[in-house]
Amino acid sequence: MRFLRSLSDPSGLMGRIFSSSTARGRIARVGVMFALLLIAFWGGPLIAHAGDPTGTDTLKETPTMAVNMAWTLITGFLVWFMQLGFAFLGAGLIRSKNQVNYWTKSFMDFCISSLGFWAFGFALMFGGSKLFPGLEEGNPFIGFSGFFLSGDAYDVSTMMMWFFQMVFAATACTIVAGAVAERMKITAYLAYAFIIGALIYPIYGKWIWGGGWLSTLEILGATGAKDFAGSGVVHMVGGLAALIGAAMLGPRIGKFNKDGTPNAIMGHNVPFVVVGTFILFLGWFGFNPGSTLAATDLRISAIAVSTFLAGVTGAVVALYWGFARTGKMDITLACNGCLAGLVGITAPSAFVAPWAAVVIGAVAAPVMMFTAWFVENKLKVDDAVGAVPVHLGGGIWGLLAVGIFADGTYQGVKGLIMGETGQLLLQLVDIGAIFVWVGATAFIMFSIIKATIGLRASREEELEGLDVPEHGLEAYPAEVEPKSLATGGIAASARTGKAQATV
Repeated sequence: MRFLRSLSDPSGLMGRIFSSSTARGRIARVGVMFALLLIAFWGGPLIAHAGDPTGTDTLKETPTMAVNMAWTLITGFLVWFMQLGFAFLGAGLIRSKNQVNYWTKSFMDFCISSLGFWAFGFALMFGGSKLFPGLEEGNPFIGFSGFFLSGDAYDVSTMMMWFFQMVFAATACTIVAGAVAERMKITAYLAYAFIIGALIYPIYGKWIWGGGWLSTLEILGATGAKDFAGSGVVHMVGGLAALIGAAMLGPRIGKFNKDGTPNAIMGHNVPFVVVGTFILFLGWFGFNPGSTLAATDLRISAIAVSTFLAGVTGAVVALYWGFARTGKMDITLACNGCLAGLVGITAPSAFVAPWAAVVIGAVAAPVMMFTAWFVENKLKVDDAVGAVPVHLGGGIWGLLAVGIFADGTYQGVKGLIMGETGQLLLQLVDIGAIFVWVGATAFIMFSIIKATIGLRASREEELEGLDVPEHGLEAYPAEVEPKSLATGGIAASARTGKAQATV
């Protein structure tokens, strides 16, 4: 109990370590993080390798495994490449003075969350599922096997599954970066990234994809909530964490007037936004069709078509909706409409016909725009890039769409159009579970970070921009001056704001 109090009490030992701005304090923070990983690793049981780390036995038993593994890994590579899309999209929508900060967060969050998922998250998510070797132990709520991909989990099939699931976990993590942009401390953000990859994302994911209770729940003859590629598991989890983080962090300076009316804070690079959307759209063809985990499942063509139709429909509807209201063709609105359509089709992509995909994309755009209005004008939350309306709003609609439009042609999943109501009720239970789990755990996580490391940069740093104070670099320096090797390497003066490079 004394140790726990020290975590939440800024005057305690851990509080002093994590709140210190001195070099000694920074070193201590890094040391604590690595110590926790080492203790967990060496403290885990040393199990003899009994899996198939070379794949020889697997190939003999399942000759089609080679093509399915290649398919799954390649689509996983596409999902990983979405990280660049998120980075471009968010960077374009924020100001130039915070570019280094945002790109650092976008690069490091998947690095750190992936380590958390390797050490703890994968086992918590898939332990007990028995989907692949080394995942035998667990219950309907949490897994107990597969930690560090050790023992039986040191297997080619299990590692294939880990990689594909890891890039999904990283996607959920990076959604938050945009919502909290331009005012969250880098140390706070990276601490969040580890926790969501190691704990928050995987435990809920267990309930849906790891054989957990939501996947076996029965209502009116329907069994299990369905989320084919992650409208809930990835996008709602990331979107809700983003909403809670942005709310606890507070709005950017100048976002709201004294009467509560919002001001628009414009980004700095519209081409970045469009490039990011193109990359994300490409990555979605890994996200959705890849979730079959098998190229021999020929449903992948229908999933790809549904994904494409929903994305382009969302873009068209958002563009013309904005044109009808303002008389202007807003490409940034079209991009967010496209992404909302893609989020909306992610859960039902395998279960619906092409016409339904068009309807899902068309509805996703106004859902996104209404959510954006509600978050900003009613909740008074400053979401710098619109992450919450796209991912939380689009994710809710995607889960509901399964219960409405599933036509029974894949895995027997049927929605309202087939006269079945059980699936829609299961989807509503799933949505409620996400709000309870992620809402509670994200609030606790950000509260602990706020009490120890601190969430928000100082007012002075926010006004100046976080690039120089937190990173010593500028994305767009006014001029670059040579600096001799004798007086320092790559550096930037926080006093002058001028970047200096080694010659």
